[in-house]
Amino acid sequence: MAASTKTTLTPEPVLAGNFPAVDEAHWRKLVDHVLKGGSFEKLVGRTYDGLPIQPLYPRASHATPILPAHEGAWEMLARVDHPDSAAANAQALTDLENGANGLHLVFEGAEGAYGFGLSPEAAAIERALESVVLETGVLIQIDAGAKAEQVASHLASLIAARKLAPADMRVHFGLDPVGDAARSAASALSSTFVPAVQRLRAAGFIAPICVADGRIVHASGGSEAQELAYALGAAVTMLRALEANGLALEQARDCIAFRMAADADEFLTIAKLRALRRLWQQVQQACGLAAKPVVLHAESAWRMMSRRDPWVNLLRATVAAFSGGLGGADHLTVLPFTQALGLPDDFARRLARNTRLVLIEEANLGRVADAAAGAGGFEALTDELAGAAWAFFQQAEAAGGIVAHLPALSKDVAQVRAARLKNVARRKDPLTGTSEFPNLAEANVAVLMQAPISPAAGLFPPMRLAQDFERLRDQSDGVLARTGQRPRVYLATLGTIADFTVRAMFARSFFEAGGFETVAAERSATPEESAAGFAASGARLACICSSDALVASMGVTTATALAAAGARHIYSAGRPGELEAPLRAGGVAEFIFAGCDLIEVLERAQQS
Repeated sequence: MAASTKTTLTPEPVLAGNFPAVDEAHWRKLVDHVLKGGSFEKLVGRTYDGLPIQPLYPRASHATPILPAHEGAWEMLARVDHPDSAAANAQALTDLENGANGLHLVFEGAEGAYGFGLSPEAAAIERALESVVLETGVLIQIDAGAKAEQVASHLASLIAARKLAPADMRVHFGLDPVGDAARSAASALSSTFVPAVQRLRAAGFIAPICVADGRIVHASGGSEAQELAYALGAAVTMLRALEANGLALEQARDCIAFRMAADADEFLTIAKLRALRRLWQQVQQACGLAAKPVVLHAESAWRMMSRRDPWVNLLRATVAAFSGGLGGADHLTVLPFTQALGLPDDFARRLARNTRLVLIEEANLGRVADAAAGAGGFEALTDELAGAAWAFFQQAEAAGGIVAHLPALSKDVAQVRAARLKNVARRKDPLTGTSEFPNLAEANVAVLMQAPISPAAGLFPPMRLAQDFERLRDQSDGVLARTGQRPRVYLATLGTIADFTVRAMFARSFFEAGGFETVAAERSATPEESAAGFAASGARLACICSSDALVASMGVTTATALAAAGARHIYSAGRPGELEAPLRAGGVAEFIFAGCDLIEVLERAQQS
């Protein structure tokens, strides 16, 4: 018999053992060497709440996971907002048959309507939900704004007519009295709010009836802490109103769910949703209640959506869905990538629906509850956001509650919105496809209906970060339609390719972000050749692009030659430094550089 052999397993290699141990002090020494005497503060980011984001965090110790209300993966709701109830029904059935867990019914005039929406009439609701088998556990999220009580009454009657048990229905009715006050600038809650809740509870509905909807602050450009404070204040206001009218605190608490925005800032979105869950626990404990996890719905953010190069919205929505799910949302709605352009078609809806399917079914992201727990950066940002939001919430409480505080909050939100738009205009907050890497030759994307233009109203008017650049692009499209040619800028390139390429590329992106077509020589040129090239280009504007050294030696003569050739407005790419006075004397009117206000410059350019 052959002798037996014994297999010896090779131990797993310890990869870190090949490197010397380092600590934060060692890392800081290396960083200081790179900074060469510069301030370490250069590496510290700041949120719009002024909260610091450090370049490095240690692992958090003693972190306690903040568990969501659901078990397993978050649910994906399909947005249903087609004004034709029959078409809405067809879309809803398609979504449910192809992976959606429920429906987000959006009605005309709601916070999330964005120009479209279902009719709140009983017949329209019945038609939109035809063949939707509610008794199988399909989740229905209602987004109806001021018409929520009307919609709730019709939906309750429909459920009764189908002889279904209200307690078995997963219907979140979405009554939002604080949001209604914010949109109408009312100074008190609607007198019909509490009776509507009482009727639905008496009918046997136990799923959340009310919603504290922070999207109104986010869509208006507010900060994360402002959105959190508003939502928390709205929830506490409803909690008090329900208790004051006979509901036990525990029953009142169970009536309330939250709805928040998830955007393309992964860190802030995850930390914001984690902070909300922690803050709601704190409120419940202050009320003497055994804390339950918050019931939380997230929607990909309206303000991050762009009309130009809308395909980039797919990336933004994917990050938002990823962040919303990992932040602890129980269910999530993804706006189709063409939502800012108009009513999305089946293709755009399918891509929105499949975002969740890929993240859950292929990436398996729903297998870990509170995946950010213990990560130093997320834990620190969660703590800081919770603290800042609680301070804002206490300000509202001191003012008499969130409804009384709405005018003051709206002014604070307006300040943050202005700061955001300023940073977008300066490309400190870049928008891919809009302010960065614009594509003047992009093809039109199909939608079922064009989005209507509606004036902003209420204390928290909605906005989109890309809107100012889109306005400039629209004006360029108008010129193209009238004349057959976009406004043009001639790029006067001086020296070798190595001398002018960086600034020529900067100038090209700069002007194309405002809808200007750029024309450049394929080789270096003398000042006289630049003037001849400008004259042949059909442009009215010119921009000198080259290194500092060549601008110093040839910039003035080039500007003089361009002016003589008929250039109405001459720019120079790069900060001028000591050359500003001679360049201006030679005819340069403006200087474009990283950090300047593109919107202001491009608006003047369109008027030149």
